[in-house]
Amino acid sequence: MTITIALAGKGGVGKTTVSGMAIKWLAQNQPDSILAIDADPSSNLNMVLGLDLEWTVGDIREDMLEQVKSSLLGGGAAMGALPGGINKRDYLEYHIQSALAEGSRFDLIAMGRGEGQGCYCAVNHILREVVDGMSKHYAYVVIDNEAGMEHLSRRTTRDVQHLLIVSDPTQRGLVAAQRIADMRHSLDINIEKAYLVINRLQGDMPSELKAFVDKMDVPLLGTVPADGELTSYEFSGKPLVDLPDSSPVYQSVAKMMEQILK
Repeated sequence: MTITIALAGKGGVGKTTVSGMAIKWLAQNQPDSILAIDADPSSNLNMVLGLDLEWTVGDIREDMLEQVKSSLLGGGAAMGALPGGINKRDYLEYHIQSALAEGSRFDLIAMGRGEGQGCYCAVNHILREVVDGMSKHYAYVVIDNEAGMEHLSRRTTRDVQHLLIVSDPTQRGLVAAQRIADMRHSLDINIEKAYLVINRLQGDMPSELKAFVDKMDVPLLGTVPADGELTSYEFSGKPLVDLPDSSPVYQSVAKMMEQILK
């Protein structure tokens, strides 16, 4: 059975950093295969993981639709096919497999840019089936979601075993985290367990913040400290998965992973 771990939170709270540390821990502690899915349109999880990214799923979708549009304008292929007779599903499946960035211990697929003008319902349905079919071949899937949660069920039909809601140590961040926690109940996919992760905490948690956290209906899994070494990696462009195992950021996320996967 594939274990799916999804991360959510408002923009800028460090979801991608936590995703990278979770993948680093899986790669070091689990012998099975790992797929990272970058579902954020900014598509920078590859930089955290140290993988080259040439194409995203969004690029493939737009390229295919442009080919269909050109063919129709020229009086060519019907809506169900592309020039040369290949159907949409086969085209998407082939190119998504080609777009997979392969590492030594984990692979990455990036969803990429959002939708342009026009109806994407049928194409997105095929994309979701293709990505879900690919995910079944991995023991672990880590999804770095875009801000909020409303797009997660459009990315996958898979149940999510563990949802990590990431917040910065501010009341505004926690209010956004609570909204995401509430939203999880209305999604079309089943989320088995949800947790709160507070990122970039300097020192101990202020009492006002702790009081707010205690009232939330999602349990606090752990905190990740602010760390100068991680900041220097980000400035230099070094992959964050290359942080030493002694890094307090990595150690914090490692404890959380041990807790949820024990």
